[in-house]
Amino acid sequence: MRGWPVTLSEGPVGLRPLRHRDAAVWRDLRVRNADWLRPWEPTNPETPLFRTGLGPYVSMVHTMRREARQGLALPWVVTYEGNFVGQLTIGAIVWGSARSAQIGYWVDKQVAGRGVIPTAVALAVDHCFFTVGLHRVEANIRPENTASRRVVEKLGFREEGIRRRQLHIDGAWRDHLCYALTVEDVPGGLRARWLATAKQAFPRSPS
Repeated sequence: MRGWPVTLSEGPVGLRPLRHRDAAVWRDLRVRNADWLRPWEPTNPETPLFRTGLGPYVSMVHTMRREARQGLALPWVVTYEGNFVGQLTIGAIVWGSARSAQIGYWVDKQVAGRGVIPTAVALAVDHCFFTVGLHRVEANIRPENTASRRVVEKLGFREEGIRRRQLHIDGAWRDHLCYALTVEDVPGGLRARWLATAKQAFPRSPS
């Protein structure tokens, strides 16, 4: 796929491809953030989401790399000041006359609120629109997930309605709000618009 693999960055925020050697860090982050993430993470109805072994990560990397080679996904690690702090995936890519995709992300609770995910989303969307050649990116978010909704609303994603019982999450089939952007919505790029409008994209950590 054009534009993959690739590493992107803006200030302390970065996006890079998944690596096998990230397995231990990924496991530790997922276990430590289990309660923070559980209400929002898609699950297989028959498979537990959070495990202490490395097997799920290795399987995920193999699957994501295969989908990337097939032009179906762009799976990134989110970094902050060089440290692994989350993931962002452009998935469900459809080519042909649609040229659309869906975006999903999670971040370590310890760095939430520092502009990490809005910046990462802006970097990813610009790459999808202006390098990969997609036309539309959607974010489907549970109505109760106010933090994630704030991310896309700050970035100017358009709310387009509700999708009933779209994904299995936290033990049940959940409704999701659909947010979307098309390339016409951000002629100058989403990253530039976000950085221009954010009052303080990277607030300092308390000393």
